[in-house]
Amino acid sequence: MRPTKGILLSAACALVFSTLVAAQGTRQTYLQDREFCNSGQSSQDRATCLREAGAAAQEAPRGNLSDAPEGNQFARCDYHKDPNDREYCIRRMKGEGTVTGSVEGGGVLRELRVITRPQ
Repeated sequence: MRPTKGILLSAACALVFSTLVAAQGTRQTYLQDREFCNSGQSSQDRATCLREAGAAAQEAPRGNLSDAPEGNQFARCDYHKDPNDREYCIRRMKGEGTVTGSVEGGGVLRELRVITRPQ
């Protein structure tokens, strides 16, 4: 066997192994999500929760899930045309200020108090 064939075979085996490991991780996450849905702790009804868990399990191997929502989080601030308002929005999204409410309760209010001195 030539060295290049051995390298290609090793790479192929590594790819298959990593795919199997990723699939097992996705399955484990799916089972945990289903358990959470069935526990009644979700803010969604059971059918919606299970449907979302299934959709997430399908999208995970494709790399379409992310725990980092920064893109959308800061895109909200593009609405503000005044540079100061946009800066304050970004600061609120990063966690400065106070946060009250919840998604389950119907909304989240982020408040940042900035003291300015008259000129």
